[in-house]
Amino acid sequence: MTRKHIALLYTGGTIGMAQTAQGYAPMPDFDRVLAGLLSRPGDELPRYTLHAYVRPIDSSNATPQDWQTIARDIAARYADYDGFVVLHGTDTMTYTASALSFMLQGLRKPVILTGSQVPLSLARSDAAQNLVTALQLAASDAIHEVAICFGQRLLRGNRATKISTERFDAFDTPNHPALATIGIHARLDHNALLPRPAVEAFELPDYPEAAVLPVRFAPGLPLRYVQSILDLQPEAVILQCYGAGNLPDRDPALLRMLGEASARGTVVVACSQAQQGRVSIGAYAVGSGMAAAGIVGAGDMTFEAIYTKLHHLLARGLAPDAVRGALARDLAGEISA
Repeated sequence: MTRKHIALLYTGGTIGMAQTAQGYAPMPDFDRVLAGLLSRPGDELPRYTLHAYVRPIDSSNATPQDWQTIARDIAARYADYDGFVVLHGTDTMTYTASALSFMLQGLRKPVILTGSQVPLSLARSDAAQNLVTALQLAASDAIHEVAICFGQRLLRGNRATKISTERFDAFDTPNHPALATIGIHARLDHNALLPRPAVEAFELPDYPEAAVLPVRFAPGLPLRYVQSILDLQPEAVILQCYGAGNLPDRDPALLRMLGEASARGTVVVACSQAQQGRVSIGAYAVGSGMAAAGIVGAGDMTFEAIYTKLHHLLARGLAPDAVRGALARDLAGEISA
């Protein structure tokens, strides 16, 4: 049997760093170190071709334009490979994974993001296990989506969020089961995986600097802070609410200013500060006022999925009402029915 051929995109991140006097910095001979790790006899691993970015992206500096670059690089090479592994920093890996899922809709090949908490060059690194497993999973005929391979689990990319800066299992999907658990064998949960689509439906619009701004509520948050955000006339605002989507309603001025923003064309979305569960506008009395103000509930999407989905829908040039409607629909497995 012919071994699968995987494109390995090194975009940056801790996995390719080395210790210097100034701290971690990109390893100058990462390709050589990688080849030494992956040059195993037999057919344990698929073939791979490394595509290293000339200027590695520090994950904390990643922008929507970087998401677009990675998606377009995959699309340009899509016919040449059986699967893709993207090496990426952990800080914003879930944002990139979510964004890729919306740009690469209808995937019929695996796109697996991975990285490490400790650089590949250090003795106690988790990099080798994550990378080897990601390559093996990228050769699977059962995976047709963007996923994150990290810490002995495969997770849906647009359902994942980072939960730890220190543990090797740094990510979780609070509202969706793991796609696979990895021990001696990788055990796929076929009920959790997306089905193979009939045809790819990639959407690769230009990602301008869309103004999508978050507002995280806390007890006593001054209304003038919320107003200052709305005065910037953002295209969309994500309200990080309490519980199942609750806002403080003692002062009617809050819903009034949010309603006025909605009427001007700002898409106002409510999500929960809690990691698990879903927003249900209307579960409490304040919900009727939120609906009247044009606020859209985000269901059980992660913040990262909401943020990147809004960027994608706005980049497509959709009108505010169309964005509100599309936000509630499942595009790539990011939201429960």
